[in-house]
Amino acid sequence: QVQLVESGGGLVQPGGSLRLSCAASGFTLDDYAIGWFRQAPGLGREGVACITSDGTIYYADSVKGRFTISRDNAKKTVYLQMNSMKPEDAAVYLCAAVNGGTTSTWYPWYVDSWGQGTQVTVSS
Repeated sequence: QVQLVESGGGLVQPGGSLRLSCAASGFTLDDYAIGWFRQAPGLGREGVACITSDGTIYYADSVKGRFTISRDNAKKTVYLQMNSMKPEDAAVYLCAAVNGGTTSTWYPWYVDSWGQGTQVTVSS
């Protein structure tokens, strides 16, 4: 059974940092693009970052230079390091996986598996 479990969300002040983790089980991470979406209240799911099976990385323009995604296939875990955080980064962050996915297919309708989400709040 495919399962994605996020951790690391919480409250951070503007300018601060958080690190999210997503532990995968039930499938071979090597075959998937895996990464993060976020959803703020009243808005749709926005692709934040992903890393494909060949290591290609995508970042949304809004997070480039501030967020870093990485994966550890041996631990079946993907990480999102978020620095210089802004109030507009506040959202529920969801881990997602796309079988055979590329950076061009990092949209919600391509996602095969979702995590349950972790809340990130950016406030002073």
